[in-house]
Amino acid sequence: ACAFLEDLTAKGRQVLFIGTKKQAKPILEAEAKRAGMPYVVTRWLGGTLTNFQTIKANIDRLRLLRKQREDGFFERISKKDAKGFSRELERLEEHFSGLAEVYQLPGCLFVVDVKREDISVREANRLEIPIVAICDTNADPDRITYPIPGNDDAIRSIRLITSLAVESILAG
Repeated sequence: ACAFLEDLTAKGRQVLFIGTKKQAKPILEAEAKRAGMPYVVTRWLGGTLTNFQTIKANIDRLRLLRKQREDGFFERISKKDAKGFSRELERLEEHFSGLAEVYQLPGCLFVVDVKREDISVREANRLEIPIVAICDTNADPDRITYPIPGNDDAIRSIRLITSLAVESILAG
C-alpha cells in the first residue's frame, strides 16, 4: 500500500483522506494537511465522486468567497449582504473545507473505517478509483484495492498507519 501511494503521488495525483469517525477526525485532518492532500472529516456528501461536476461548482464558490473575504469585499458591501455571504461561506467551509484544493477526481482514496464510509467506497468502486483502507475484522476487504489489516477504532493505530501512509506520500 505504501509503495502504491508513493508511485501515485510521484505521478502528481492526489490522495483523498476520508474518516468521519470521532477518533479519526483530528488525526486525518492534521496528516492530510501535512501531506498537502484533500480530506473529508465531517460528513461524506453522497455523489462527491460520482457527481463531481456539481460538487466542483460548490468548491469553486467556496474559493471565490474566501478570496472576496481576503480582498475586503465583505467590508465594502451592506451589512445584510455581508452577513448572507458570511453564512454561505460558513456552510461551504463546513462541508468542503478539506476539498478546497481539489480540481479533478483524486487518484486514490485513503479510508479509515470501510464499514462507516460505505457510500464513498461504493462511489470509488463505481468509478474504478483505487482504495487504500484500514480494514478491521468487520470490514469486507474484497472491495478494497489495498487493504491494511488493523484496528480502525484505536487512536494509536489510526495515527501509526496514517503517518506511515503520509510518509510514503511525501516521499513520492
